[in-house]
Amino acid sequence: MNLFFKNSSKWVLMSAAILVIFGCESNFKEVQKINFSEFVPNSDADMVDLKYTDSGRITAVLVSKQMLDYSSVDFPFSEFPKGIDVTLFDKNQKKTFIKADYAVSYKRTNIIDLQGKVKIYTELGQMLETEQLYFDQKNEWFFTERKFKLSDPKGVSNGQGIDFSKDFKVINSQKITGELESNE
Repeated sequence: MNLFFKNSSKWVLMSAAILVIFGCESNFKEVQKINFSEFVPNSDADMVDLKYTDSGRITAVLVSKQMLDYSSVDFPFSEFPKGIDVTLFDKNQKKTFIKADYAVSYKRTNIIDLQGKVKIYTELGQMLETEQLYFDQKNEWFFTERKFKLSDPKGVSNGQGIDFSKDFKVINSQKITGELESNE
C-alpha cells in the first residue's frame, strides 16, 4: 500500500503542476498594460480657423480640418494631420500663403514642420514647392534641406537646400539649377 501512495502522490503532484502551468490564463498582456501610458492629445478640434494678432493687427490666419493638441507632454506640440492652409500678413498687409498636407507646431521652439506637398507663394507670383519645409516663427524664416522648385516671374529654378524670408526678399539657396534674371 505504501507503493500505491508513493505512485499516486507522484501522479497527484504531476497533475497539480500541469494544471498550474497550463490551467492559468496568461496575464502577460495585462502586466504589460500596467506600465503603458497612452500618448493621447489633450484636445482634438475639427475645422479650425485661428487668427493670430499682434497689437490688434492680424499677422496670420491658420485653417485646418483637424488639430490635435499635445500640450501636457514634455515637449509640447500641436499636430495638424489633415493639413493646413496659412495666410501670413506683413506690416503692409501683403500676403504670403502656405499649404501643406501635414504640419506640426512645436511650442517651445516656435518651429513649424510642414510636410507632404508643401507650397508657399506670394501675391507677387513667387512660389516654392518642396516635400518638407520648416518655418521659424520668431525670425519669420523658412528653411529646408530637401529638393525644391522655386518659380518666379523672372524664371524657374530647382535645387536642394534653401532658406528665405517669409516675403522672399532674401533667398539663400544651395545646389541650384535653372535660370533666373538678376539685377546684378
